[in-house]
Amino acid sequence: MGKTLEINGIEIKLGESKRIELPVANLYTGGEVAIPIQVIRGKRSGPTIFLSGAIHGDELNGIEIVRRVIKSKALNSLKGTVIAVPMVNIHGVLNQSRYLPDRRDLNRSFPGSERGSLAGRVANLFLKEIVHKCDYGIDLHTGAINRSNFPQIRANLEDEETLALAKSFGVPVLLNANLRDGSLRQSASEEGTKILLYEAGEALRFDELSISAGVKGVFNVLAELGMIRKRKVKKPAEPFIALSSSWVRATASGLVNDKKQLGDRVNKNEVLAEIGNPFGDILDTVVAKHAGIIIGKQNIPLTQEGDAMFHVANFEDTHEVAEHIEILHDLHLPTTDE
Repeated sequence: MGKTLEINGIEIKLGESKRIELPVANLYTGGEVAIPIQVIRGKRSGPTIFLSGAIHGDELNGIEIVRRVIKSKALNSLKGTVIAVPMVNIHGVLNQSRYLPDRRDLNRSFPGSERGSLAGRVANLFLKEIVHKCDYGIDLHTGAINRSNFPQIRANLEDEETLALAKSFGVPVLLNANLRDGSLRQSASEEGTKILLYEAGEALRFDELSISAGVKGVFNVLAELGMIRKRKVKKPAEPFIALSSSWVRATASGLVNDKKQLGDRVNKNEVLAEIGNPFGDILDTVVAKHAGIIIGKQNIPLTQEGDAMFHVANFEDTHEVAEHIEILHDLHLPTTDE
């Protein structure tokens, strides 16, 4: 990215930091709605990267990750530009909803259109004003309501540079995720912007492990790109790329008694949960289809037959992945003394 950067008609020069409001469709009441943006430009030229939170309006961890990043003194010596967007889907955040008021999923509405649906208009605006002006991006997500994801990076790991950035993030689990039609990642990649998608935690909740790992991951990527100084810390353990992953679904409807938790290592045919009726009878057991690590799970203790309950990733060596997951907890969760 060169010396000139303009967002919503506002020029941000090298060495400047500006807050910008990017107007989107107003509320029914006539109240103005705008996407808040913090642009931080170093005095020296370098890569331009965006950080985006709350593309799904109920996924709040990303908001806190962006807040902590832009308040850090580590950006004082920044080389290049960080465009921080804590809340992309403002309408969704206001309504504590994944979707926009038109009930569309913003992350299935890219590239959108200036004259399309509300979701299409927001997608098109964000793409043109932010994404197309960046070399890289980190898109921050969580699981859905009542569903948690273990900290993981999803990206096109077949691209060598993207793989290197994914590894540098510093979480133990990487998924080689296919591009989905209408997603931000697909539209960004078509313009040459390389994207990491960080998944961690649960909707409508702050989770300290997920937030702390996310903040450190963002700084690790900035350091890998040469945008900030590399910190003198222990190099993160080499992450593991999942060979495959699949959801284990409920085989009956009833009350759930979990036997395994997020991040646990499981063996093939090992019991993950029991499903019972209100009288205490066990109706069925939910078992793992293959050995792996639980990287996503349903949290609510009620299930309907066919519901997705456990997301299990398959690795060559589940023992080593489990050890690295324990290290992640030690690094990012506060101790009792703290």
